[in-house]
Amino acid sequence: MAYKPAITTIDVVLFTLVDEALQLVLLAREDAPFPGMLALPGGYLHTESDADTRAAARRTLEQKTNIKAPYLEQLYTFSGPDRDPRGWSLSVAYYALVSEDVLSLRKAEGVALYSVDCLPELAFDHNEIVAMALKRLRDKSSYSSLPCYLLPSEFTLPELQATYEITMGCKLDKSSFRRKLDELDFLEIIAGNFKAGKHRPAQLYRVRKEKSLMLFDRTV
Repeated sequence: MAYKPAITTIDVVLFTLVDEALQLVLLAREDAPFPGMLALPGGYLHTESDADTRAAARRTLEQKTNIKAPYLEQLYTFSGPDRDPRGWSLSVAYYALVSEDVLSLRKAEGVALYSVDCLPELAFDHNEIVAMALKRLRDKSSYSSLPCYLLPSEFTLPELQATYEITMGCKLDKSSFRRKLDELDFLEIIAGNFKAGKHRPAQLYRVRKEKSLMLFDRTV
């Protein structure tokens, strides 16, 4: 008995932080199915050239958006006979984070930004993929340095706290947050570098290179 091969694709949920809101990178589909609908950056797995699904995700993201995300993590494999009208399909989904400065410099034409709080109906099952990616991001942000990938390379502590609050979807006590930062020791001061503010210049920090992604033994 002959079996029709499954349609195999890669989809990437790309998060960024713009205007103090967590936003997604979306593209309008040009071809059927769902022409004109917004969708995640995605494409077919190239079995002749992609070393693995991670390589495929990086290639797809760069081809569709012109963006090289510094953080990329496999999310889940979505599959079944009803998610694509062309037939039985599976999508290996990834999520990625990029700072606004990288996005503004590199993003391709046709890239649209939408707040995660007011997404339109997306093609295929992409709303379901986004919901799972957002939960993963919020959960992992509570015990890691993951939100730092949404910031530029240099940032102030108030900017860092605001980013954690946005990604986690909750407010954090300033004193407790600063105390935990000291205990976790994954930041370093950029000596002599300050950012102008409303009152006095704020000290700039960066993530220690040897701890680009750090998992904590407690929540922030």
